[in-house]
Amino acid sequence: MAAPRQAVGSGALESCGLDLILEALKLLLSPGGSGSSSLQITKRDVLLATLRSNLSALEDKILEDPQWRRLALLREETANEAEWPQTSEDVTWRFTAQALLLLLCLKKTMTRLAADFNPERPNPKTPESAPALSPDTLSISQQKTVQSALQFVVTLGICPYLLPGVGVPLRRRTEFGAVVQDVVCPEAAPPAPRRLYASCRGLLDAAQHASLASLIFCRHLGDIAAGLCQLGFCPTKRKPLTPAEEVLTEEERTLSREALRDILDQVYQPLAVRELLILQRGSPQSCTDGKTQPGARAPAWLRRLCGQLLSERLMRPRGVQAVVRGMLEGAGAGAAGGSDAEATAADWKKCDLMAKILASCPQQCLSPEAYYRDICPQILDLFHFQDKLTARQFQRVATTTFITMSRECPQLAAKYLLQPMLAPLHRCVNTAEILESDVTPGTVLVTEEELSRCVEDVFKVYVVGNEPLTVLLDALLPVLGVLFSLYCFTKQSVSHIRSLCQEILLWILGKLERKKAVASLKGFAGLDRAAPSLHSLCQFRAAAQGGIEIAIREAPSEEDDDEALFQKVSSEQGQVEHLGDLLSHCQESGLAGDFFIFCLKELTHVAVESEAEFKARTFCGQSLLELERHRTLLVEGQERRLLVLQLVAVLCERMSEQIFTNITQVVDFVAATLQRACASLAHEAESTVESQTLSMSMGLVAVILGGAVQLKSSDFAVLKQLLPLLDKVSSTYPDPTIQELAVDLRITISTHGAFATEAVSVAAQSTLSKKDPERKPEGQRHTNADGAQSHLEQQQNREKAPLAGQQAQAASVPKGSPEPSTGTAQKPGSVTTEQLQELLLSAYDPQVPTRAAALRTLSRWIEEREAKALAVQEKLLKIFLENLEHEDTFVYLSAIQGVALLSDVYPEKILVDLLAQYDSGQDKHTPETRLKVGEVLMRVVRALGDMVAKYREPLIHTFLRGARDPDSAHRASSLSNLGELCQRLDFLLGPVVHEVTACLTAVAKTDREVQVRRAAIHVIVLLLRGLSQKATEVLRDVLKDLYQLLKHVVRAEPDDVAKLHAQLALEELDEIMRNFLFPPQKLEKKIVVLP
Repeated sequence: MAAPRQAVGSGALESCGLDLILEALKLLLSPGGSGSSSLQITKRDVLLATLRSNLSALEDKILEDPQWRRLALLREETANEAEWPQTSEDVTWRFTAQALLLLLCLKKTMTRLAADFNPERPNPKTPESAPALSPDTLSISQQKTVQSALQFVVTLGICPYLLPGVGVPLRRRTEFGAVVQDVVCPEAAPPAPRRLYASCRGLLDAAQHASLASLIFCRHLGDIAAGLCQLGFCPTKRKPLTPAEEVLTEEERTLSREALRDILDQVYQPLAVRELLILQRGSPQSCTDGKTQPGARAPAWLRRLCGQLLSERLMRPRGVQAVVRGMLEGAGAGAAGGSDAEATAADWKKCDLMAKILASCPQQCLSPEAYYRDICPQILDLFHFQDKLTARQFQRVATTTFITMSRECPQLAAKYLLQPMLAPLHRCVNTAEILESDVTPGTVLVTEEELSRCVEDVFKVYVVGNEPLTVLLDALLPVLGVLFSLYCFTKQSVSHIRSLCQEILLWILGKLERKKAVASLKGFAGLDRAAPSLHSLCQFRAAAQGGIEIAIREAPSEEDDDEALFQKVSSEQGQVEHLGDLLSHCQESGLAGDFFIFCLKELTHVAVESEAEFKARTFCGQSLLELERHRTLLVEGQERRLLVLQLVAVLCERMSEQIFTNITQVVDFVAATLQRACASLAHEAESTVESQTLSMSMGLVAVILGGAVQLKSSDFAVLKQLLPLLDKVSSTYPDPTIQELAVDLRITISTHGAFATEAVSVAAQSTLSKKDPERKPEGQRHTNADGAQSHLEQQQNREKAPLAGQQAQAASVPKGSPEPSTGTAQKPGSVTTEQLQELLLSAYDPQVPTRAAALRTLSRWIEEREAKALAVQEKLLKIFLENLEHEDTFVYLSAIQGVALLSDVYPEKILVDLLAQYDSGQDKHTPETRLKVGEVLMRVVRALGDMVAKYREPLIHTFLRGARDPDSAHRASSLSNLGELCQRLDFLLGPVVHEVTACLTAVAKTDREVQVRRAAIHVIVLLLRGLSQKATEVLRDVLKDLYQLLKHVVRAEPDDVAKLHAQLALEELDEIMRNFLFPPQKLEKKIVVLP
């Protein structure tokens, strides 16, 4: 009987098609016809009735329709092959079993169709050259039917039988899931474990076909994995069961465990990681009706199992990438993540969590070293993704993991992370051994790709990570010289890694201890021969793809000795200049000041060593070898002296006034200057430059002691370092003035400023007077010292601290009432109350020259920010406004200048009064006075510049109201001021651009006075000139209206001047639109700097 049945089954398989099986699935899954109710009991009954009705309809169709007989035979054959029960009193299990049988029939049919498919080779010469479609391919609607069947199988056959905490319960998924949970009857035969095993095995059998496997695992991997975990790994009862009591045999449990590992190995690994993480976490909390219900935590055995399986995913090839992708894509990341992906990339908490997971050694690993040896190369690969969004996500994770590993296991991180990352730079350090096979000239030691990748990785770890760990700093120190040489080479041409090298060097110089940072700078400058640097056999050169590579240098011939010497000298000079550029970015941290002081100390040593060598120059009784060695030392010493001099010159040229950031640096600078002066005196080599430098440095100390900086007790402790040097200068220096100043400075420092002589005040004032650009002394060191004093004032926030030198000079000025008309300049802070009162009275003098001179002097005092003059600003404003009405041009122009300067100092207080006076009617002020106030407002707008945006609203409203004034001259003045204002507002004109355009249009078309119409058109000209190419953005809503207005003026305006203004405005508009529509073509290569 078996043979005929097999023959019948084979025939049924051959004759049954996909459409028939899918039609059966549709019939089985068709919804019920009864209406649904909101009551839970009604939904349960409706579901049970629908399941029974669909099962009966399927059986009736198979029995009644002869064409379905082939499906019945195939289903019977599949049921006989299945080793799980298909009958039960529970209708949900009968329904699940029938759905599983139909899916297995579908799998068999699709497998048979694919095996029998033998397409002809397409003819590539015909349009129909596309390959034929396989007959086992499912259409979109057919896939939806299969997905519905799979969902029913999982919902009715797997989820109801999972233990609490295993997977996500049905009740927490959908409302329908809660109904299904109540419908299932697990007490009926077969038992729940047998049902779960049958459902999982049936789905795994159906997944043997690739098309069905993608449909099954894409949506239901988590539920199938949860069922297999429970079947294969759930602990059993301690009491041994008899064979009759056992629901699952040990062989079935073993098969479940193997199936779980098989599917986890086959599916997309990030998907497997995500589902395992969900299983390990358990069901989340749910919130219904405003109440939070705690979820069931995953059992301990499941958490341990998921951790073990995740560790296995991690230890596989490319496992790190799979784990990271699984965690990121679960949060919305990936290529299609969009804004969610960017938010995930910016979530540092998630990155820290992933870093801790990757940095922790799994229990099943043999040792931490073995784990790091396998994982670290994969972590380095996370830096090298091409897709920008993916690279940004993985870079954050890789950087955080890199830093976490370096913090927790510094030795292993240095061996397996830092050494491989920095290997390209280590190959060309002067301490590295180059193989004989690589010594051939032209041999490439580091390729373009390796060098670019190395620099980018270092930037991501050090600068982006921004964790100054000891292991990271120590690993980078040996290759800093190579990085600086690479930075110098990139400065010679365009390179995308120039900014990266600069950021890396600035970062590590800022994070290193100050002594190590200065030592590194010594190595960069060539002052420390023992510092690691680029190997003498290596050189940087341009690569084929536009990058940089490191190759063996060509051996110079004897004929090219001069060229080689020139190249060496120019290279050293370039390195010193590039070092100056680099230090210009380190002034705020104080590193540039410390290195500058070090160079000054070296300059002192150079002077002493030079004199000692000159005196020790004896050659009698020396051998030729000793003479040669002595000459070599002399040459090296001379090179060092020249290098120090060049460094000092470059630093003096490149550094700004803010090179010194604290009192200690200023004291060190003065100490170095005093030491150099003492050394010059000891060798009787005093020069004019040394004398000037000594005077300046001592004057700087006098400025500090004179009150320019608020000194603390700790500052005086630093200043006491100068006492021995000042004592030596006072006893040995030939100039008696400097000797006296040195003694006075010693007394002032020793008494903590309690006693200060007049000589200290005079020296302070003399030093401060050198800040005048016309009297600036020669030598940039003076500028640096003055700049240090200025910067110290900023650091101490002593804007109002009185200077002792200023007080001394104020006391030395003879008191009296100068003649205002002379216009004699006064020193800042030297104006007395009597002089101010005299000028205030002279401002009302009936003599025009005296009044005008007084107004000019008051204006100059306002410009120089004289405190006594600014203290009476209301009185000065009243004087200037009253003098605006004077008929003499010299007087009212001086008054206009004074009001403008006063408005520049106090715009908030003065501008309101000016606008009120300008906006007043003719009954309060004459038209001439209002026009003069308009001139003042125009000067104020020009003086404020970009700050005019703060007063945009009152200015625009006043000028727009003035455009409707009955006086035509006032209207023209308002429009002129409006043009000056709009010319400086740029994009801030946007909110009021419609009001301005409407005003200009109305005035240009309807005003009767030709001067007013000219002014309106001129406003448009100023507006277009001021905005230039920004006009298309700022005026985009009104540009068409302005164009139509200008064309109307050209056609209909009778005044030739107004037409000329309109024509000029049209030309400006034409030029703007031409540049906007046809931007000029630039023959330049676009270089993109990679992040």
